[in-house]
Amino acid sequence: METAYLHSFLLVVESGSMSEAARRLDLTPAAVAQQIRTLERELNAPLLARAGRTVQPTEAGHQLVQRARNLLREVGDIKALLGSDAAGGELLIGTINTAIHSLLPDILARFVKTHPGAKVFLQSGTTATLYKAVQQGELDAAVCLYPPYVLAKTFDWSLLREEPLVLLAPSRLARRDPHELLRTSPLIRYDRNLGGGKQADRYLRAAGIVPQERFELSSLLAIAMMVDRGLGVSLVPDIASPLLEGQRVTKIPLPLPSEPRRFGILWQRASPRLRLIQGFVESAEIVVSGKGPARGPGRRSQPAV
Repeated sequence: METAYLHSFLLVVESGSMSEAARRLDLTPAAVAQQIRTLERELNAPLLARAGRTVQPTEAGHQLVQRARNLLREVGDIKALLGSDAAGGELLIGTINTAIHSLLPDILARFVKTHPGAKVFLQSGTTATLYKAVQQGELDAAVCLYPPYVLAKTFDWSLLREEPLVLLAPSRLARRDPHELLRTSPLIRYDRNLGGGKQADRYLRAAGIVPQERFELSSLLAIAMMVDRGLGVSLVPDIASPLLEGQRVTKIPLPLPSEPRRFGILWQRASPRLRLIQGFVESAEIVVSGKGPARGPGRRSQPAV
């Protein structure tokens, strides 16, 4: 069975169109149709059915979809392991939302320059879900926070940034005392289910501050926009995002010490895609060192475990 035919089948299912799949593959629709017919003969089952102007998988086609994806993934692993896919390959990267709005675009821009044949698929989630996905082999690496527990020896980690807590306030309040603002201004909370939100909650408790809570949400960019609109202040990690530059907000240092949020890349040391992962990590290190297009500082370090 030709794995290329399985790839064509998945593209047809994804796009709902033989013509669109043919366009993406740089083939004729007739050639794609012939590949599907060959698969159907080999598997002795109809895989696609026309529904109006689109095509949809049959019951047998639905059963094939996930198995075909898994098979192509395994084939990709074998190629990566044996080095026969040195010019390209696929990389599945998990990421927390704040990385998408800060360092990740610059890291990817650097990575595709050194690995132009590689395909990168991104999946967003929390650090906990990304860690589990990397552990189970569903993701090759994750751009996330350092987990609040000791990493197993099968993992490797590269620290990109340490982000202390800061008070995010409207620019006109830049000279005000941060604790006074936390006591007297409405608080826009960073989600307490996330690492940065938990850090902010611990800081408030340590400082003996009972805030006037107004909102609670998980998007740091949305929080900055709400602070800009005068809806309150917020206690957040000091992220390096160019998207904050357009907001009329100021970052005020806090008087009490707090543990910084450690932000980096996590991966399995024995991954069959280790060559691509290392290229991705190297691109990240160049960006955070200031030699690439990134805007924020960073360094590589292995936390004590």
